[in-house]
Amino acid sequence: MSLGRRTVAEMIGTFWLVFFGCGSAVLAAGVPGVGIGWLGVSLAFGLSLMAMAFAIGHISGCHVNPAVSVGLWAGGRFPGKEILPYAVAQVAGAALASTVLYFIASGAAGFDLSGGFAANGYGEHSPGGYSMAAGLVAEIVLTFTFLMIILGATDGRAPAGFAPIAIGLSLTAIHLVGIPVTNLSVNPARSTGPALFVGGWALSQLWLFWVAPFVGAFLAGTVYRWLGKE
Repeated sequence: MSLGRRTVAEMIGTFWLVFFGCGSAVLAAGVPGVGIGWLGVSLAFGLSLMAMAFAIGHISGCHVNPAVSVGLWAGGRFPGKEILPYAVAQVAGAALASTVLYFIASGAAGFDLSGGFAANGYGEHSPGGYSMAAGLVAEIVLTFTFLMIILGATDGRAPAGFAPIAIGLSLTAIHLVGIPVTNLSVNPARSTGPALFVGGWALSQLWLFWVAPFVGAFLAGTVYRWLGKE
């Protein structure tokens, strides 16, 4: 499959993940009496990823996340020269999804970006008021865990056909832990899309949601590569 087609698949997959994941948070989580809450948002992210893994996994690998591309490279599964094209496509998909979501959300009376627009943050912008250090550690550890599951589930020695299920459910579990801390990223593209619209604090804190996932993913790729040696 050509790189061009694979990057288009990555853009579509990232659009799906961000639109349905962040969309569930912006449009459905806080509806009085019937809102889906954090559990529903966690499921929306996990189920969206699971669906896309089945849909485009055989085309592009369904990274839909620059940190996943870095982790797979560190694990010896992905060529380094393709990280940048994948990342550009993933960020483009996240930005497009955020644009569509903004258009829909702004159609409701009283919509205000000060509500956060599902942006990631720490300190006063953390849902639970967690510090920058807590957010940094959480994002590194949760990304490490996520990549270990991805690497293990897609290993040629793992049971065939179940990887999307394991990966999707793991993203759900990770959100259940991480949403109170940072609104959960583990995905620089997912963080960038909403931050472009919120601006201000979201852009100033965006660095953490690039650095921490990359660190966690690189460590996971390195560790799994060592663990998986015959």
